[in-house]
Amino acid sequence: MMTTSALRRRAKEARLWLFDSCFPLWAEHGLTDAGLFPEVLSLQHDELARGVTRVRLQARQTYLFAEAWRLGWKRDTAARLVQSGVSILTGPALAASGLPGKTLHADGSGLADASADLYDTAFVLFALAEAANGPGPAGEALASANAVLAALDRLARDTVHGGYAESLPAPAVRLQNPHMHLLEACLSLYRAERSADHLARASEIIQLFESRFTAGEGGLLGERFAPDWSVPTGEAAEIIEPGHQFEWVWLLHTWSRLANKPLPDAATRLYGFGLSTLDEAGRACQEVTRHGIAHDASRRTWPQTEALKAHLAMYEQRGDDRFAAAACRSFDVLMDEFLTEDGGWIDHFSADGSVLAKDMPASTGYHVVLAFAELIRVMDA
Repeated sequence: MMTTSALRRRAKEARLWLFDSCFPLWAEHGLTDAGLFPEVLSLQHDELARGVTRVRLQARQTYLFAEAWRLGWKRDTAARLVQSGVSILTGPALAASGLPGKTLHADGSGLADASADLYDTAFVLFALAEAANGPGPAGEALASANAVLAALDRLARDTVHGGYAESLPAPAVRLQNPHMHLLEACLSLYRAERSADHLARASEIIQLFESRFTAGEGGLLGERFAPDWSVPTGEAAEIIEPGHQFEWVWLLHTWSRLANKPLPDAATRLYGFGLSTLDEAGRACQEVTRHGIAHDASRRTWPQTEALKAHLAMYEQRGDDRFAAAACRSFDVLMDEFLTEDGGWIDHFSADGSVLAKDMPASTGYHVVLAFAELIRVMDA
């Protein structure tokens, strides 16, 4: 019970940091003169000029303010920023194909790169669902999301091997990561409108995860695959990202809650491996081999947030204090090393702890806010 109390205190601290630092900082920079969310700030919080901005960043910032609205932070401001985001994602971010493009001109003149990318598409779907789950406009957001899904099915569904083409034309290397985020989007869409289609699509991705993504040595989550989803040879098959092992643990837990299904066995396997890669302070590194040997021992913010979410998922599933203790450690790593008092982050450190980050990518906020929102939800803080 002491560990649970400690985690609840940290959940309250997370809420304070979001309300007093994070949301104010990013709302202050809100939208550029061109009506887009800024891509990046300097470490001193100055906006850094970029010729283009990623569509996925526009989606992630739309999510950030939808979460701010749900948590109760300055709802008029949050709603205005969400609605601006929805206008971007349902308008200039869409290509003639009906799928989102990759980048927008930072001056607001439209798409700079209209090519389709499953990762970007997944985040647009996620943001539209999160807007519908927040301040809206729900009808416009969901109608656009369903139109994007229809275009995705028409243009990118792989009816032979499963999943979706990660880009068009279909690439020679298949990737789990965009499918992981499409699963996340489907679960969010299901929360928004309880359509069985969204849950069915999510379940298809779960099946692909179990039959293909984890088919390599040790039953761990691979990153890259051959066109037929078979495991490749060489380094492409050997490299594992601890952050993604943890992210799937949380997604499997979320799916099991929404679908009313048992937690897949893979969640325990991936969680155990992820734990084995953490250092003595509980920090997650970027890449390891399937045997747990560091391949890229540098540390970014996002794997720490995914570790926190995985610990919370296991705690919610099992109610064991050891998971609460692990969540406390991940939270402390984030607050003590990665996040700043004024609402930003130092996004990248080398293995020896020296700062590699040269600026502050706005896209990191999605990871931090989602992890903290989960902590607040699980601990009812």
